[in-house]
Amino acid sequence: MSELIQQEQHVKLPEGSIGKQTTTLNLGPTHPATHGVFQNILEVDGERIVSAEQTVGYIHRAFEKIAERRPLYQITPLTDRLNYCSSPINNMGWHLTCEKLLGVTTPKRVDYLRVIIMELSRIADHLICNSIVGVDSGAFSGFLYVMQYRELIYEIFEEVCGSRLTTNIGRIGGFERNFTPAAFEKLERFLKEYPVTLKEFENLFNRNRIFMERTMGTGGISAERALNYGFTGPNLRATGVDYDVRVATPYSSYEDFEFDIPVGTTGDNYDRFMVRNQEMWQSIRIIEQAYRKVQEFKGADAEVFHADVPEYYLPEKEDVYTKMEALIWHFKIIMGEIDMPAGEVYQAVEGGNGELGFYLISDGGRAPFRLHFRRPCFIYYQAYSELTKGALLSDAVITMSSLNLIAGEMDA
Repeated sequence: MSELIQQEQHVKLPEGSIGKQTTTLNLGPTHPATHGVFQNILEVDGERIVSAEQTVGYIHRAFEKIAERRPLYQITPLTDRLNYCSSPINNMGWHLTCEKLLGVTTPKRVDYLRVIIMELSRIADHLICNSIVGVDSGAFSGFLYVMQYRELIYEIFEEVCGSRLTTNIGRIGGFERNFTPAAFEKLERFLKEYPVTLKEFENLFNRNRIFMERTMGTGGISAERALNYGFTGPNLRATGVDYDVRVATPYSSYEDFEFDIPVGTTGDNYDRFMVRNQEMWQSIRIIEQAYRKVQEFKGADAEVFHADVPEYYLPEKEDVYTKMEALIWHFKIIMGEIDMPAGEVYQAVEGGNGELGFYLISDGGRAPFRLHFRRPCFIYYQAYSELTKGALLSDAVITMSSLNLIAGEMDA
């Protein structure tokens, strides 16, 4: 509690009545339970929360305005830093937006490779969220069980693009390079080992009496209220609404895959936890299907990893280092010396936290005229005051965890 700044407030009541005292707690912006740099001002009566007020804006990055002065490729690293727990999904969403504006159609193999990366990212995101829910309820073992597989996912990302957390993965039209045999070997290992560990993780929590009492009936929200706020993703599906961008408006050939949409009933902390667990099983199922589809490509088709878009696809590094024409094109593309077509597009993907959208307006220049990121965290964080009113202080922390609040996705 050393991070909680306390200030006593005396409420004036009619003369002769018993005095009442409440306390204002500054939960954040540097408290470790806030999972990032944002603040919650709580008024508590003992351990009971009377009211809560959220504060967003401690990072001050202004990504949307910065993007309006950058060419397309220089915007990709900005998207990495939204929800950095599943940054490749952000990258893919942005590249899909660019491809919609440019009229680029990607080959099926590229779509399937993207699906593999996005679903690995979803697992990494849910893995972190649910293991931290366990930590915030007093159970550290589950975190240790699964975190080794986040490391394995990052190793796969390294094989594909050379980076781990903020990956800058992919290109407009596909990937920088084909997947290496080592990447597929690590993927096979993940598909073999992670289901066993995920089952152990569920055995630790799903029917754990202490965990159930800490999460059931806390932080709940109805489907109607969730829709009114604009909830999407696992936090909406936990209320019983089966909305999923991958099914509602398929992209990257998601229509070629069979998977279920897990839903809850009460929208409380326990249901959010259970929905994310089930979504990890569905992601494993999707990855297995995508991997089988990728293996079906033979000969020259097995070497395809990007679309034919020479004006926006970067030349190979070896050519850039040794050939003047490739160096010139690399410079022209990175510095945005090719005008974009004028147009207005919106592209959404199913991010780790819900519908991640990119609303792009181009006036035909070299940078977006306007770019807006639809950030699911920013939207459902508005409900935090309602979710915690009347709850205990300890419930406020675990509710924050089960919502999966990522500061980078709120302040953009």
